[in-house]
Amino acid sequence: MRADANKARAFFKGPGLSLRLLLLTFAFVLLTETLIFFPSVAGSKLGWLNERVEMAETAILAVEAAPKRMVSDELSRRLLENAHIVAVAMASDIGRESILSPAMAIDGKMVTQDLRAQGFVPPIGSTLQFLLDENIKFLRVLQTPMSDGFYVEVVVEAAPLRQELLTYANNILWLSLLISLVVGLLIYLSLVIMVVRPIRGITSSLARFRDNPKDWRGQIHPSKRSDEIGIAERTLSDMETTVRKALNERERLAQLGEAMAKINHDLRNSLTAAQLVSDGLSMSEDPRVKRAAPRLERSIERAITLAEDTLEYGRMKTPEPKLADHVLHTLVEEAAYEALTAHAGIVWHNSVDETVSAEVDADHIHRIILNLLRNAAQAITEHDGADGSGRIAVTSVDGDSALTLHIMDNGPGIPERVQETLFKPFSTSGSRKGSGLGLAIAKELATGMGGDLRLLKSGTDGTLFELILG
Repeated sequence: MRADANKARAFFKGPGLSLRLLLLTFAFVLLTETLIFFPSVAGSKLGWLNERVEMAETAILAVEAAPKRMVSDELSRRLLENAHIVAVAMASDIGRESILSPAMAIDGKMVTQDLRAQGFVPPIGSTLQFLLDENIKFLRVLQTPMSDGFYVEVVVEAAPLRQELLTYANNILWLSLLISLVVGLLIYLSLVIMVVRPIRGITSSLARFRDNPKDWRGQIHPSKRSDEIGIAERTLSDMETTVRKALNERERLAQLGEAMAKINHDLRNSLTAAQLVSDGLSMSEDPRVKRAAPRLERSIERAITLAEDTLEYGRMKTPEPKLADHVLHTLVEEAAYEALTAHAGIVWHNSVDETVSAEVDADHIHRIILNLLRNAAQAITEHDGADGSGRIAVTSVDGDSALTLHIMDNGPGIPERVQETLFKPFSTSGSRKGSGLGLAIAKELATGMGGDLRLLKSGTDGTLFELILG
């Protein structure tokens, strides 16, 4: 289990996904708390100043209730000091009246805070400036009272407000850190249960599959989740099953191919000996032997050809194409000369434009055309004989996206039962000769050059193949 865990961790470099999620959730929650922190401190300052204004209004009412609006210095001092108020005044557009005179000298930097123009959002900028500037000794606060036409002017000490704000900010900071930690841990645990743990299972299964694809014990067991992770688990399970089956099938085919190669090797040796015997029988004077010997010889030749083609196909790897610019008319003519030499009775037409060239592999084109023309000639000869009625033609078609060659003949056509598997190995085109590998190899060569080989139509009036040159 420890080895599997180490292999799963190898998918990631640096901190694991769990640690990353923990740090990210903590950082995001802390960022959210920070966005709340500064407005909270500014709101606390605003509330403190409004409280001082309310206390000042109470003091104004007390003064107005006193005889001749006169209060003793002791009462004035207590009214001011209890609220950290230095002075109170009433003002309007026509004048200003001092209600409670300052009990101390107002000496130092003073900043005006006009609460009459206060908006919905607390003044964060002025609050931070106030906390950072220790030279501010007094605040001059302006606020509109309940009676119209006047406003209250209150001068308060800055130090008590600064101290209270620092205490409040400290408390909010620790509370924000605590909330960030708790919420981050809750989100982290939720993500671990819902995301990290399933992903860890997927990566562990991938690591085990990478190291030993044939081991069914390491296959992931998908959950019943309907979200993306559930889909990923089921997709991975299906993929592992498909690949394991393909690997097992490939191994069986490799073993079968090795056995077939050995059988074909021995069979070819045996058939060679049988061919020598058939050659000796052909010299016999017995009429019955003379009639049977050619048929026996042809059967042995076909068996030897099948064995050799099977061995060659098993060893063959489709070579990489060496693309170059070639005149197609010349390549087709060279392939036709080799394919139709033994079929002099077939009329041949090379209708490929002599000016048409394409970037192809000359050897690949030669093998493809040779195979198609030889198959067509054999089919025509076996069906109609060499009476001069057989015709084969190759034409070029300049399509929208690629150059195409059409290979046509007027032979008997390919049976419908054969057309579905025509390009599969060891599938016959209907001819009694051949091993059924030619068309499979031809299609592979065409695909290797970026093109394709297709059967467009086939019937009693002939067959038409299409060679697309990519």
